[in-house]
Amino acid sequence: MGKRRKKSGKRSSLQVITLCISTALVLILVGLVVLSVLSARNLSKVVKENLTVTLVLSEDITEPEIAQMKKALEGKRYVQQVKYISKEQVLAEATKAMGYDPTEFTDHNNFYTASLEMNLKSDYANRDSMKWIGAELKKHQKVKEVDFREDLMDQVNDNIKKASIVLIVLAVLLAIISFSLISNHVRLGVYASRFNIHTMKLVGASWGFIRRPFIWRAICIGLVAALIAILVLGAGVYAWYTKTPDILNIITWEVLAITGGVILLFGIIITTFCSYVSVNRFLRMKAGDLYKV
Repeated sequence: MGKRRKKSGKRSSLQVITLCISTALVLILVGLVVLSVLSARNLSKVVKENLTVTLVLSEDITEPEIAQMKKALEGKRYVQQVKYISKEQVLAEATKAMGYDPTEFTDHNNFYTASLEMNLKSDYANRDSMKWIGAELKKHQKVKEVDFREDLMDQVNDNIKKASIVLIVLAVLLAIISFSLISNHVRLGVYASRFNIHTMKLVGASWGFIRRPFIWRAICIGLVAALIAILVLGAGVYAWYTKTPDILNIITWEVLAITGGVILLFGIIITTFCSYVSVNRFLRMKAGDLYKV
């Protein structure tokens, strides 16, 4: 009798460990998708804010006028930052690119013009906003030309939209698949105790009393599995951070906190719900049906 109890206890412990591991693996995949969806928004913001709008300045503009213009632009609601590129900097970059000094052919006269490089805030980095922003900038008398890559801007926005749709569809599909996998594992755990459930029902135990230990076990399994998944994802992000510290501009602490919260809630809710449904299924069965399952 004692040997049977030991074997039964070992079998039950093995089922719990297996369920924890399998649930944790599913939650890791869920966490990766949630992390990708949330990080995609920050990534699109970083990409958009790296798009440059160049203001080519006239030759007769003075340093005080440039400083005044730069300060005025920095106060605009659509501007992220403004950088001044002097004629000398343009010449130095051209010399480095060509491998020789182009002023040697112009009697050492620098015909390059100074410019202001402006980065827009992500909400304004689109074609519609650039129409009225470009028209506003061209009104300045000392601005010869406003140059921005419309095709590149449209391409970035289109790619971000496509990637967002793919990630959302992937998240929905993974949620359905994960629910199915975890549900099957939980049902197998309850299945092993179906005769115990029927015995308790015969001695007059209420359905709530019978369900309670299974629900508590499911909550504990979901909690442990979620913590394992969070630790694995956290370790992965930390390893990535040690190699690329700038990744925190995309995978922010807010994103990590939300991802961890989603994994924790999803792990507890889905295991609890599946356990509740599975126990109810066996509670409704008659004694003869338990042998046919």
